[in-house]
Amino acid sequence: MPDLKSTERFSNRVADYVRYRPTYPAALLDWLREAQGVTPDWRVADVGAGTGISSKMFLAAGHPVTAVEPNAAMREAAVSWLGADPHFRAVDGRADATTLDDASIDLVFVAQAFHWFDPAGTRREFHRILRQGGLAAICWNSRRLTGTPFLVGYEALLQTYGTDYTSVAERYADEPSMRTWFGSGWHDTAVFDHRQLLDFDALRGRLMSSSYAPKEDHPQHAPMIAALRTLFDTCQVDGKISFDYDTRVYVGEVP
Repeated sequence: MPDLKSTERFSNRVADYVRYRPTYPAALLDWLREAQGVTPDWRVADVGAGTGISSKMFLAAGHPVTAVEPNAAMREAAVSWLGADPHFRAVDGRADATTLDDASIDLVFVAQAFHWFDPAGTRREFHRILRQGGLAAICWNSRRLTGTPFLVGYEALLQTYGTDYTSVAERYADEPSMRTWFGSGWHDTAVFDHRQLLDFDALRGRLMSSSYAPKEDHPQHAPMIAALRTLFDTCQVDGKISFDYDTRVYVGEVP
């Protein structure tokens, strides 16, 4: 696989990422509480925290959160957004070198980032920073590729115009691979419905938050946006489209 520059590729997309990337469904946190025993006092390490979308979810629920993020622009955006909260801090670290203390974390949460990590190094590091009995939760908002004319058309648009979409697409782990990664520590998995209702400007921002969407100075940018406009106009209902996801989470201890 080519070098996808995972810690750098979103640097020039931070504003769109902050405004247009999806949050996570409330049912996810409810499930972690009710089915996995997570309580509000659990210390959370949000690894690959990006601009802080998942950190915000845990802060709002009362958790102390440490955001671990190697991309300076994204980390600074998280600090700008969440830094006033005394329960939040951000550190410059990676999944395999978080800078956190041994056994200092109750829950490691990874949202949208695990497919960029080195699996073996990440397992060692999560084992080190988690206290005995602590959990790791690996989560993705997985965009649905079929089910509505819009979803089918959007996937076709990415296949046509995405700069390295075929290298990045469908890299999310499935249940068998996550069971293998957790090994004897495996606990459970769940899937939740999630969606964004987007007008055209928000849809355009959502597209441009993706690292494989060509930027304004690229020859594919203008035809891509024209195709997006046509797709939106064809599929919109009351001026919006539904951008649909399956939010998948895998949970376990890290032996």
